[in-house]
Amino acid sequence: MSTSTYALVIHGGAVTLKPGELSPEEETAQREGLAQALQAGWEILHCGGSALDAVEAVVRCFEDNPHFNAGRGSALNQQGEANMDAAIMDGRTLKAGAVSAVPYVQNPISLARAVMEHSPHVCVSGLGALELALEKDLPVKGPSYFMTEKNRRQWLEIVQQEGTRAGHDTVGAVALDQAGNLAVATSTGGIEGKLKGRVGDSPILGGGTFASNEACAVSCTGDGEVIMRGALAHEVYALVKYKGLPLAEACRAAISLRDDELKGDKGLIAIDKQGNIALEFNSNLMRRAYRVGDGEPVVAMWKDE
Repeated sequence: MSTSTYALVIHGGAVTLKPGELSPEEETAQREGLAQALQAGWEILHCGGSALDAVEAVVRCFEDNPHFNAGRGSALNQQGEANMDAAIMDGRTLKAGAVSAVPYVQNPISLARAVMEHSPHVCVSGLGALELALEKDLPVKGPSYFMTEKNRRQWLEIVQQEGTRAGHDTVGAVALDQAGNLAVATSTGGIEGKLKGRVGDSPILGGGTFASNEACAVSCTGDGEVIMRGALAHEVYALVKYKGLPLAEACRAAISLRDDELKGDKGLIAIDKQGNIALEFNSNLMRRAYRVGDGEPVVAMWKDE
């Protein structure tokens, strides 16, 4: 199928914040980061490039930006280390690659793509993932690269003060290209102060990441354990494919799925094969942006925007 419709939706994490918890400077930096990441992916789609290349470009942009919880800005585990998760999936072929609890890799999303394209596996973790990055000449960085002023401060608060609420942001992108193909990419540093080796929903296909040309592409953010238990990305796909729900309605249904048992912050971005988009979340903040065709780009953060 050939189509001139193309669209891109991205997120930089959903979370519930109290007034004043996000400084004006940080909010400005995050809005600028969203605009830059959106532009990086949109240019690829606009020039006829693939959805897969577009979502990888978006997420690489986020991973290099210390204002987002992925790559350089990753939340640190109990030991003060960055252990990162990422996944990428091609809606045309259902091929996918993922990495979990990987240290030192500058762009975990590109490593996830290397897993998809150059290994017989779907998910590789820890030191095995790091070794694959070295084998494929992907850039790696020392521990100090991942120790930004922001994540070091958050880590110290959690280590020194039991009960401090840990953040759980993620970054992600979903795209429809001019050839009618869908793709998704998701990446995260996980939860501040997490146990070493913890794996979140981002690299779990059907949990935090899923794409199929038959229905839609979905990237999740929020409380990873809750999203995994609800298999929320696949829930959206199933509601669109089997129940025929409109995309936004399917996302809202997934967010409210068994809400008593699955309490927590949940955010979803999605796009279907017709180019319909959805940005749904139950928190008061989801860093998000989208652009449909050559329409105006939209960047938003708070619920009431």
